[in-house]
Amino acid sequence: MNRETYPNYQSACGWNELLPPAEPPRTLEGDRTADVVIVGAGYTGIAAARRWASQRPDDSVVILDASRVGEGSPGRNSGFLLEITLANDADATALARMAECNALIGDTMDRLRDDVYDAKIQCDIEHAGTFRAAAGAKGADALESYRRFLDSAGLPYDRLNRDELEARLGTGYYRVGLYSPHCYLVQPAALIRGLAGLRPDNVELFENSAVLSLEREGKDHRVRTEHSSVKAPVVLLANNAFAKLLGAPASRMVAMYTYAGLTEPLSDAELETLGSETSWGLLPTHRLGCTMRRTRDNRLLIRSHYGYEREADNNHIARQLLASLRLRFPQLELDGFASTWGGATGFTLNGAPIWGEIRDGLYASAGCNGGGVVKGTLFGEKLADLALGIAVPDMDRLFGQARWMPPDPLRRLGFAIVSRIERRQGRAEM
Repeated sequence: MNRETYPNYQSACGWNELLPPAEPPRTLEGDRTADVVIVGAGYTGIAAARRWASQRPDDSVVILDASRVGEGSPGRNSGFLLEITLANDADATALARMAECNALIGDTMDRLRDDVYDAKIQCDIEHAGTFRAAAGAKGADALESYRRFLDSAGLPYDRLNRDELEARLGTGYYRVGLYSPHCYLVQPAALIRGLAGLRPDNVELFENSAVLSLEREGKDHRVRTEHSSVKAPVVLLANNAFAKLLGAPASRMVAMYTYAGLTEPLSDAELETLGSETSWGLLPTHRLGCTMRRTRDNRLLIRSHYGYEREADNNHIARQLLASLRLRFPQLELDGFASTWGGATGFTLNGAPIWGEIRDGLYASAGCNGGGVVKGTLFGEKLADLALGIAVPDMDRLFGQARWMPPDPLRRLGFAIVSRIERRQGRAEM
């Protein structure tokens, strides 16, 4: 079996392990036909399926996922639902474009929030905002650039010094930070499981049904799993980095693995040493820095480290994550994590997605660059519209196009060199 077309994770998803067991999966068996096949039951795939079904209620919509919903990559993120996307600079042209992007993302977040509340999805959603903080000079420079962008865009924020950060978060590790209100926090495995449960009757979901190949048969596509297949005129690839092995441009995207550790609930005595915020999320100012959360059930999550195209030893990563967490919270007696896991995402050279029609009847949305919940939902809805012939915004103009990257071994060597330099420059943020 070719396992390169989907991730084969070493460890269970810690978020998913906190949830009640799911119903037994339905696995694809035999050969069949459909009007559209969607590869990947993440935020993009589920959004595309729901959108297609709402426009074509008599069509047969099939979703194939390599794992269980909640156990795959969409459940392995840190649970940040950002309401804004960021420009790399603050010039007028970029700001006007980003305002259009943010209007689309804001509308998408509104629909996501309404789905959660209307369907009573128990995913701990809250409009908590997000912190960004820097411990070193490199991180502080990046934070200042982000602050200038917020100023130019007229977006609100609070600037925080070390004492203020410690009072709110319970850590004196960071010397400067910003708080922005434009973010929801969720339990990501619970969210994706809940959204998958909202699919209409004409959408069939098959789990543990990894797509191994995609072939052209006349005007149709044959999507093959290990023992079964589906034939359809339209296929939407929504499996992020692994779309490149099924037809998306492999020269524009790499699979990157990042890692998270989640503690047991902290004791009352430990909680007394923390700050006034009882549920918060912190994003790093440096690309290799640590993402952090304090959850509603009083756990700490830390996410950091990157691996190129393959998952590193989770036990080794756990020790590194624990060392970083202890630096930030030396007052806590942290002996280890309740769970540690890896998660794969698609990265592109310039941070822009691979999105649109690849060839006749084959569409893809990939290369989320770690910002996949709200943006991924938006891209999934619009990809379905594009395939259905419904007018869509100019996504290339708004969000850009993923740029070409040199092939391996040059690509791997370039990643190794750049990441080594970045680690040295941003070591205080790791």
